[in-house]
Amino acid sequence: MSSESGFGLAAGEVKRRHILPKALVVGLVAGLLATAFRMALAAAEGGRIALLTPLEPGVRIPVAITLGAVGGGLGLWLVRRFAPDASGSGIPQLKAFVLGQRGLEWRRLLPIKFLAGLVGIGGGLALGREGPTIQMGGATGLMVGEWFRVRPGEGERKALIAAGAGAGLAAAFNAPLAGVMFVLEELAGNFTPVVFVSAFLASVTADVVGRILTGEMPIFPLHDMPAPGLHALPAALVLGLACGLGGVLFNRSLLKSLDLYARLRWPAWTIGALAGAVAGLASGIYPGVAGGGGLLAERAIAGEIALRWLPALLLTRFFLSMTSYGTGAAGGIFAPLLVLGALGGLTFGQVVHSVAPAWAAQPAAFAVIGMGGLLTAIVRAPLTGIVLMIELTGKYDFMLPLLACCLVAYGVAEGLRDTPIYEALRERALNRERAAEQ
Repeated sequence: MSSESGFGLAAGEVKRRHILPKALVVGLVAGLLATAFRMALAAAEGGRIALLTPLEPGVRIPVAITLGAVGGGLGLWLVRRFAPDASGSGIPQLKAFVLGQRGLEWRRLLPIKFLAGLVGIGGGLALGREGPTIQMGGATGLMVGEWFRVRPGEGERKALIAAGAGAGLAAAFNAPLAGVMFVLEELAGNFTPVVFVSAFLASVTADVVGRILTGEMPIFPLHDMPAPGLHALPAALVLGLACGLGGVLFNRSLLKSLDLYARLRWPAWTIGALAGAVAGLASGIYPGVAGGGGLLAERAIAGEIALRWLPALLLTRFFLSMTSYGTGAAGGIFAPLLVLGALGGLTFGQVVHSVAPAWAAQPAAFAVIGMGGLLTAIVRAPLTGIVLMIELTGKYDFMLPLLACCLVAYGVAEGLRDTPIYEALRERALNRERAAEQ
């Protein structure tokens, strides 16, 4: 039996018919876990916003700061104390495990990632749910592999882990095709029939589970918005340039924030409480600006935010994303970057509409295009970005401007020799581990 690193699956190593029932179980379990996390987080964030909104500013701000500090402090303490691999999005840790560069203890990871992400993001940290669901999905693949007694080192085990990661993304966003694309573009890095089949089956299964429990509507439905036509392509190309530059800025700032926090020798709960208090202050001023930011993205895509407020909201979300992720708390960057892309795209669309209305007849459409462009520039996964935007909005006819924006954003980020964020985070973690061993 051959043994190859990564996802190089030899023909005799695993057969598709053997992995199908296991991938189905992975999709079912990962879908239930990801949907439970999604629903719990929606309840926590909705409860926080409902609690804060009717309060007077003099009461709302102290309450929001307290909620943020408690959630951030407790969330980071749980990660540092019980499961350090649960820090951040968890996607770099999954890639490192698949490449044989580190281990993965799913028994500790699953409960800590769930609870720490819930209290941290629910308290106001500007992090996303997709990182936890992807990492928990990958850990579920490892768990199911052990249930079926799949031997360590076999390609089948790695394929199940990849399938679980795709299932986690599918259930987080009702986006099964994006889950498959993410596995092939980002996690696996190449195409093999076994990886594709297992990821496809697990992602579809998880999506069905998610839709049964949360509803069948897209995350950001845009039923009445006309799609931008050929006249919008020049603006989409320019927006792609801006997204490419913004993606490079995001990546470098995120790595710098991690370095700055790493210099602090404070207790974990203190660092988390400080970041949570900052997020709480912003939440006290404007309740929807903290946390995952889903409501803010919805308003941006609907074009409900006036141009005069957009720069302030964009800068605030960028700052909160850096201060939140830099702590190492459990949470992803997909949702934060999508919010930034929506706000930046709407800003761009409104400015272009005021100068050249024919190029941006529907300014809010550029919020969707900006989300895809920024995701592509940061993660360097253009197919995932395009497919995810279509599945999030249910608007297939946004394909052409999305393609134009994402390809330009990809080219700009590559031209500036910027390392894709998950690869940069994986390399940074490995370098720190090697330095600690010396």
